[in-house]
Amino acid sequence: MSSVSTSSLGNDHAPDRGAALCTVCGSATFTSRTVLWERLISEWQLSPNEIVYVNHQQGTSCTTCNSNLRSIALASAIQIITHSTCPLRDLVSLDVMQSLKILEINEAGNLSPYLRSLHGYTFGAYPEVDMHDMPFESNTFDIVIHSDTLEHVAHPVRALAECHRVLRPGGALCFTVPIIVGRMTRNRTGLPRSYHGNEQACPDDYLVHTEFGADIWTYPLQAGFKRIEMVAPVYPAAIALIARKEPAI
Repeated sequence: MSSVSTSSLGNDHAPDRGAALCTVCGSATFTSRTVLWERLISEWQLSPNEIVYVNHQQGTSCTTCNSNLRSIALASAIQIITHSTCPLRDLVSLDVMQSLKILEINEAGNLSPYLRSLHGYTFGAYPEVDMHDMPFESNTFDIVIHSDTLEHVAHPVRALAECHRVLRPGGALCFTVPIIVGRMTRNRTGLPRSYHGNEQACPDDYLVHTEFGADIWTYPLQAGFKRIEMVAPVYPAAIALIARKEPAI
């Protein structure tokens, strides 16, 4: 049976509040900046409230380690997977993490320097590693991690199915995408090309194929996962998803 659950740090879901604690380094102080630009706001048809929380999502960062909210959400997800309360900075030195085989696709924000210290770490550079057909054996990794990458992949369900394939039974995928929570997912096929960055300077791997919405949880289910958890340190600005592969019978 499929299931969806949510967890959150703190009780205040206001979009203009920072995370209670940085789960990457343990700090409790944050800084914010505006990151959206007018063309992207227009292309995505963002409302004033959506502009606030998307700026918060990408522009609020820890003053100590510079991790933004999506990195903090990913670190929170890793805590849940490993049954730990340690910030990632400390967690990577523990046996529970050092014993795991972890695949990071693209750089998962400020998590990457910590993940690289793990004995069982593998990095898959995107787009050199095709998420539609990854060059890794099936049933290899305990955790697969990617951050704000899936929206740039032409066929997200196929990419998630590949993540499912390379995970060991009982393993977990941990990922983020930009989510516009008040709408459903929209494929940008037939719409003007939209990039996360300067259109003139960005290669096509920055091209946005999918604008994800409130139905994001259905995508890993379509890809073969049976249990989905949503981790929200700051809702709606910071949401990470955990998709678990069924244990071996």
